[in-house]
Amino acid sequence: MDRQKRNSIITLVVLALLGTAYHFLWSDASGKEVGNDGIVEGGFEAGQERDLMSRIEIPYRLEDNEGCIIEHMGYALSYNSDYRVPNWVAYELLETELNTGFRSREDSFEPDPLIKGRQAYDRDYVGSGYDRGHMAPAADMRWSSQTMKESFYLSNVCPQDHNLNSGAWNDLEKQVRYEARYYKSVYVVCGPIFEFNNPRHIGRNHVMVPDSFFKALLARRKDGTYAAIGFIFPNKACTRNLTLYAMTVDELEAKLGMDLFFNLDEKAQDKAEAVMDPYGDWRIRDEILRD
Repeated sequence: MDRQKRNSIITLVVLALLGTAYHFLWSDASGKEVGNDGIVEGGFEAGQERDLMSRIEIPYRLEDNEGCIIEHMGYALSYNSDYRVPNWVAYELLETELNTGFRSREDSFEPDPLIKGRQAYDRDYVGSGYDRGHMAPAADMRWSSQTMKESFYLSNVCPQDHNLNSGAWNDLEKQVRYEARYYKSVYVVCGPIFEFNNPRHIGRNHVMVPDSFFKALLARRKDGTYAAIGFIFPNKACTRNLTLYAMTVDELEAKLGMDLFFNLDEKAQDKAEAVMDPYGDWRIRDEILRD
């Protein structure tokens, strides 16, 4: 082999090695490319992203429809890397998921492996005075060891007042499971609300503390029509009467600047979101419901 040909081959090998190194440095262990915002791109199979965006529980943000949505097995979320909390978390809860073997809580909070940029860490919450408040609760994710693990990703968590987390917020989580058994399926979207430009923060990574939290539910009645209801809770101890925090989804959307359940048929959406019946459609009572 002459020297010129040998040098050309060496050059090609070096370039190939450099390309491999670049790909390794800028991708995660699964080979998915990492974007400039630190969130893994290419997390969906071909056509899967379109399917995700057409799902009823996925909201549309009116002010700035964020393009980066992360999908886990049990829920989807939009992550706010500036605030280190989710913008929203959404999922459909099926009755069959509640009736499929129960995995015990892991209580092991970890960073989300699909976020490679700025995010919260468990140490940010230590000594902060706030609970690690689940958006998609662990009790809704017991149907799989993977979904249980995902529910403890810190992308699914916000700093939450302990009395709210263990009180009214927990009561509403139980109510959702009750409704999933009644309707066979409930669509859920929830998340934090920030009312001021400079919110409080905790931890070394400046995890922002929400002023309040929202949750919206949608279910299909037996006659094929839909029922919807929204809630807002301040991030503090609340009375256990959930109806005091209930509102129509139209009212909730006006406060959030979001279009919730926007993939639902327009006429069905307009009808469902304009009214709410906490006692008839949702059977909410003051007493605490059992799981």
